[in-house]
Amino acid sequence: MGRPPRLRRTGAVLTSLSAMIATTVVSGPAFAAGAGGPCTLERTGAHHSEGVDTWNAGYPRPARTLHAAMIFLSFPDATPKVTPRRLAADHIPATTAFFRRASYGQFRLRVHAAKRWITMPEASTSYAIKRDWNAGRRAAYLRDAIAAADPSIDFGRYDVVYLVADPDAPGVDADATKVVNFEQPLRADGVELRRLVTVFENHPPDRNVLAHETGHVFDLPDLYHRPKSPDGEGDWDTYVGDWDLMGSQFGLAPDPFGWHKWKLGWLRPRQVQCVRAPGATLHTLEPLDAPMAGGSPAADSRTRLVVVRTGATTALAIEARGPYGNDAATCTEGVLVYRVRNDTASGDGPIEVLDGHPGSGACWNESVYPELADAPLGVGEALSARQDNVRVSVTGRTMGGGWTVKVDRKGE
Repeated sequence: MGRPPRLRRTGAVLTSLSAMIATTVVSGPAFAAGAGGPCTLERTGAHHSEGVDTWNAGYPRPARTLHAAMIFLSFPDATPKVTPRRLAADHIPATTAFFRRASYGQFRLRVHAAKRWITMPEASTSYAIKRDWNAGRRAAYLRDAIAAADPSIDFGRYDVVYLVADPDAPGVDADATKVVNFEQPLRADGVELRRLVTVFENHPPDRNVLAHETGHVFDLPDLYHRPKSPDGEGDWDTYVGDWDLMGSQFGLAPDPFGWHKWKLGWLRPRQVQCVRAPGATLHTLEPLDAPMAGGSPAADSRTRLVVVRTGATTALAIEARGPYGNDAATCTEGVLVYRVRNDTASGDGPIEVLDGHPGSGACWNESVYPELADAPLGVGEALSARQDNVRVSVTGRTMGGGWTVKVDRKGE
């Protein structure tokens, strides 16, 4: 589920849904994600675990072309004010282009948008749509949506399903957009539906919101921090700030962390350097979102991510960020350091950006969390992660725009 808008800190056979919807998904079979070396964190039972040693086959892996159905749902108590074509244009091609850039062209999302509205059997207000949705009402909504769409949609053709509600219907709450996972998959058109993306966005929608929700479909966690207050007021962005859209779809640097690109298979093992032994090592980091030499990771062996395994469940990740691709609007650049935990669930802080400039901030009129907008280190600067016994120093730049980094790891 995306965080709220910035102003709030900011013949199918259907099985019964009433007891099937959960906030977690039962782990599917795993298969190897590729050689990661001794710095690979293992996947755990935490929801959307940040482990990268195996892939949960219950999720589609975005390492090839995937097909998505975009279905538009209207309600008897409202006449839509916007066409499905215009709603589709709110998200496409922005979302597909985001993933093409993030994956260095390795992943293509093909969205097949319906051309007409599909009418739900009940009024929009009857489903009591809201962010923390009653499970029974949510089950009724999904049951009705699939049944209404089935005569015209062959679910067997698609890897991802987006259910887009009429944004002007009186019972639609724009804060309720999320991915719904099932403890037991639904069956429709002979295939299992393990999760559905329910879209309740305004027109126009929040920027990058569909890319954020699609990230959950690929087993990426929420990186924001939801305040404990009943009204949700407070800072949502204290863990990662603008870095990675799984923290905030409004971020100035929404490109996925290098750790996530490694997890998804977009970075190859040779582009990830591991630091395990005590001592000092030198590395040259290419900016994460800069184009690959030769046009693809297969032709480019330059390092994009350095990983320091620091414990049974933790690692430090080091990468360079700059104004390229999805990060074109970033207001700072440099070497970013963050801590990864594989046993921490989605929304509980599985990734924490370490602030290279504590006590200061940047981009106060644009950033979702200015205190971390200036987190990256510049040339001549260093950061000591004391609890990890690691010091990261930026020693220079290369002629080609890379960053030279020294990693000092103390003995146990």
